[in-house]
Order: sequence, then structure tokens, then C-alpha cells
Amino acid sequence: MSADARTIAVYDARAGEYEDRFRQARPDRHLQAFIDLLPQGARVLDLGCGPANASAFLREAGMIPDPVDASPAMVRLANERHAIGARLATFDDIEDIAAYEGVWANFSLLHAPRADLPRHLGAIYRALTPGGLLHLGLKTGTGTARDALDRLYTYVTLPEISGLLTDAGFTLLAKAEGRETGLAGTEDPFVILRARK
Repeated sequence: MSADARTIAVYDARAGEYEDRFRQARPDRHLQAFIDLLPQGARVLDLGCGPANASAFLREAGMIPDPVDASPAMVRLANERHAIGARLATFDDIEDIAAYEGVWANFSLLHAPRADLPRHLGAIYRALTPGGLLHLGLKTGTGTARDALDRLYTYVTLPEISGLLTDAGFTLLAKAEGRETGLAGTEDPFVILRARK
């Protein structure tokens, strides 16, 4: 299945607003923990990079980011802000083998249909080098729904996503749960997982 056109349209229309909402002066604790576990010069796929703020922090830390997004406006904004080589790609375009020491998938795969999650996690697993690191942020809950902005979300439970990661071959290293107010203005529960190939 290709990326959801209505979701991409929201990100295209609200790219600048999204960047303003989530701009940070320094990496948050999850990104810093991810950086701390990577070798110097690690190649990192920033999957669903948005304005590529995470990629900019990764680059500052000595990593080699490869930021990709399905929204043309986000890719444009990322390159205008950071001159970082962001490129247009969807989850279905992950075809590299052992190309990255890390994959940063921060609240991007939650837009993939549930039936496609095993396939996408398998592709991420293959794209990582042995011992490679995955950061995965998702919203928790059950079912699939559109938010007030018309973005399509697949909500997962912690046991469900933990099982999918294990089935894909990953070893779970850490998990953190919380709540955050997103672009749509609702406070939603989330989980952040770190796993190793």
C-alpha cells in the first residue's frame, strides 16, 4: 500500500506550523540516548524526517543522516533550513541492505496501515548493519482513525509492537511511555522503543 495521500496533504499544508511546534534548541532525551549509543560517523536513516531537525542534531553529533519523507513540502523545508540532502521517499522505498548503523523512526510509522507494519519493520531490519539501532515512536491504543487534521493513524499496544519487533528479529533494549500534545491539539499516549538488530 502506498502512503496515505490525505495524511501527506496535511503535512504539505502545515509543514511550517509543524516545524514551529516541534522546534528544539537541543536533542531531547530520546534522541540524545540514541546518539550516545551510535558509533562516530554512523549512517542514520531518518525515516519520516519532517523538517529534519533530528537529522541536523545527528549531523552536529558527527553522524551521517539520510533524511527522507513522503511530504514534498517537508523535504523542501528540511533542505531550506538545514541544507541536509533530504529526499522524497515512503516506507515502501526502504530497500537498502546493511546500509545504516541507525534508523530514527520517530512518530512516522504510525501512519502506516497495521497490515504493513511487519513488512516495514522487516525492511528496516535488513537496512541496518549487524548490531544496528532502531528508535521507534508510536501512539498507543487500538484501531485505526483519522485525527482532527485528517491524518490517518494506526494505534498500537505495547505488547503488539513489542511482538512485531521481536518477530522482525530485533532485541528490545528500552521502552518509555508518556503523553504529549501534538499538532492536532489532543493529548495522546505514546510509546518510544529502542531496539537492536
